[in-house]
Amino acid sequence: MINDIQKDASVRMGKSIDSLKHEFSKIRTGRAHPSLLDQITVSYYGTDSALSQVANIAVEDARTLTINPWEKGMVQAIEKAILKSDLGLNPSTNGMTIRIPLPPLTEERRRSLVKVVKHEAENGRVAIRNIRRDANSEIKDALKEKLISEDEARAAEDKIQKLTDQYIKDVEKLLEAKEADLMSL
Repeated sequence: MINDIQKDASVRMGKSIDSLKHEFSKIRTGRAHPSLLDQITVSYYGTDSALSQVANIAVEDARTLTINPWEKGMVQAIEKAILKSDLGLNPSTNGMTIRIPLPPLTEERRRSLVKVVKHEAENGRVAIRNIRRDANSEIKDALKEKLISEDEARAAEDKIQKLTDQYIKDVEKLLEAKEADLMSL
């Protein structure tokens, strides 16, 4: 029973880390990366489809993305979708290829993005602590129902705390790496 609680907490904390990584990938650094366009959808034969499903997205150089639609008719729709997104990107079309130059980030914008990253990291820490609280309350419930002894409960809570500390360290590492990425030129 204790192992199940710990395993569940570990899985949920791992999902929190994955969620944090996903949120960090949305925050734009000065470098081109295809994941910048993940949330853009394009109308494809009346159905909204992810951009990656209607075109090939590639990194041309450190500051330029290229998009090659699979159908010539999609060029205009893709351009409109990129312009409508809140990414602040200006695509330029050259026949079948759409190039997206990424403007360099200003110092002020970098600092504001670091604040956003710190906020996301704090949300990740809070989520992990909430999972710890849930696991500890399950352990206390098991103790009240006399399914486990006090020593087992104390040992289980210690293991949950160690697990929490490990995942909080992972959040800190991700935060440091993203901050360094944002502040590098």
